[in-house]
Amino acid sequence: MKNIALHSTHVNLGAKMVPFAGYNMPVQYEGVNIEHQTVRNTVGVFDVSHMGEFLIEGKNALALIQKVCSNDSSKLTVGKAQYSYFPNDDGGIVDDLIVYKIKEETYLLVVNANNIEKDWNWIQSKNDVGATMRNVSEGYSLLAIQGPKAIKAMQPLSSHDLSEIKFYNFIVGDFAGIENVIISATGYTGSGGFEIYCKNNEVQQVWDKVFEAGASYGIKPVGLAARDTLRLEMGYCLYGNDIDETTSPIEAGLGWITKFTKEFTNCKALKAEKENGTKRKLVAFELNERGIPRHGYDIIDNSGNKIGVVTSGTMSPSLRKGIGLGYVTFAFASLDGKINIQIRKNAISATIIKLPFYKG
Repeated sequence: MKNIALHSTHVNLGAKMVPFAGYNMPVQYEGVNIEHQTVRNTVGVFDVSHMGEFLIEGKNALALIQKVCSNDSSKLTVGKAQYSYFPNDDGGIVDDLIVYKIKEETYLLVVNANNIEKDWNWIQSKNDVGATMRNVSEGYSLLAIQGPKAIKAMQPLSSHDLSEIKFYNFIVGDFAGIENVIISATGYTGSGGFEIYCKNNEVQQVWDKVFEAGASYGIKPVGLAARDTLRLEMGYCLYGNDIDETTSPIEAGLGWITKFTKEFTNCKALKAEKENGTKRKLVAFELNERGIPRHGYDIIDNSGNKIGVVTSGTMSPSLRKGIGLGYVTFAFASLDGKINIQIRKNAISATIIKLPFYKG
């Protein structure tokens, strides 16, 4: 297991450390519900330095990205970021990612920690255009400062007006006394805030100054467990749960980042699938009775026939009810439709709803 740069800081804060994606990571500090509500109401900080970062550079950088990514990165201008995914050759998904246009002919790809080696090899296998690739994952740290008070709390740490950085935009500037930090208005929580990319030898200073600046706002460290409940309340897909090598991006509801205005890996098959429809669909549901849906639980109809499977589920700290995502056969996928979640011996009634679960 590798240690992230702030490993000892988290241990000293009393974090429960667990193995995750090859790293020892803080899963929680005070408890999932407390940390979840901190992000929803004030400001919390995640250390997600296990994530992968690739630099794609040179005159053919865009050509490579366009080939391996589903979204149209030609629309990006410097300072903008874009959600996308890597389609595989068989109708599934290699990974989902964020593409940043750092400058002309320089792009940063941020990928999931579990998939760093797989993604790198995949992009490399498609690089017949001579783009320069650099895997800088080991040298960088990533802090996600999330919550409605994040802008106000962090403003003293930068000379830039943080309120002017719109969603899925970023700047490269000064932050916490460090130059050339990426300050990105992205995140996985639905409560606003920033993601801060800096070098490993800079992250301790950034962490300390962030907590100093946020002290009067009730800032707290937040672990991966609350990150999962926060993203699920927004209905954001988690790779390995809701999407993977075998799931279709069309059935997963990722058609909005699948742009058929260009050629990319497996685009013809995906276009045909979008036109012809899918056999199943990823839906969001909330339980009508007490219970907690979990990954892998069966979804059944009123006669007890299996019609799908839960891919993510939890007891929502904000809504205080069981919520989840799961694939169901298309006939059962309509909004407000009734399904049942098999929780041990009980069939628990649930209703399909429109995302997000948490409306803010």
